[in-house]
Amino acid sequence: MILVTGANGSIGRTLTQELRAWAGEPVRGLTRDPARAVFPAGVEAVAGDLERPASLKPALEGARSLFLLSRMGPDAEILEAARRTGVEHVVLVSSITVQSHPHLGPAGENLAVERLLKDSGMTWTILRPTQFASNALWWADAIRERQPVRVPYADVGLPTIHPADIASVARVALTESGHRGMTYVLTGPERVTPRQQLETIAQAVGREVPFTEISRADALRDMAAFLGDEAAEAVLDITGGDVNEELLTVRDTVTQVTGAPARTFRQWTLENADSFR
Repeated sequence: MILVTGANGSIGRTLTQELRAWAGEPVRGLTRDPARAVFPAGVEAVAGDLERPASLKPALEGARSLFLLSRMGPDAEILEAARRTGVEHVVLVSSITVQSHPHLGPAGENLAVERLLKDSGMTWTILRPTQFASNALWWADAIRERQPVRVPYADVGLPTIHPADIASVARVALTESGHRGMTYVLTGPERVTPRQQLETIAQAVGREVPFTEISRADALRDMAAFLGDEAAEAVLDITGGDVNEELLTVRDTVTQVTGAPARTFRQWTLENADSFR
């Protein structure tokens, strides 16, 4: 049995689909409300909330492997609950910032979870993805309302990753041998700047998408309102204010692990164009 947390999310939706197609064992998707869950045929919807580890016991019973998103609840308690119920292997989604920006608060928190997992007694595979292509959905309201998108660092390109590629690597790690004890840094196939992302979205929706490049100070005011000051500062550092080669390097890990080329930002945009219309 494989238990997928975040099964309704951008990674989890693809992962449950791939597991049903590839895995030779049952798959469960964790959700707060099984009655409303829309999972692929054959995926069992089970109730549970990562913020309440005690609620996870029924979902974990009988699970051999666990797909876990870092920092979605009290990770020490979640991992202990998994260990107690007999989970053998955990695939953890962490962040590239653990190695590119270890001094940042969120990166330190991710590293702490990685260490908890390594010390848990369970086997592990750690995924460290870079910026998600789906972060472009932050612009969706402005684009739909035909308002200028406000972006800092418009010409700093990051090797943005399609969340489905994270799912594909996770599927391999959960179902094939040779991936336990491995840490995989995951990127997309090319660097893409915010300017290029908005041009790609404009092509997908068939109309101009105006944007305004703003200062870091203005961006901080915008972002701190919903992220808080520390997280907003960290996001601004890793999206342009304090980039480095560790963050900017394009890696072929997705292809090496899955045997398929990494998906482009254009592909993600075409798949999600309705979100911007």
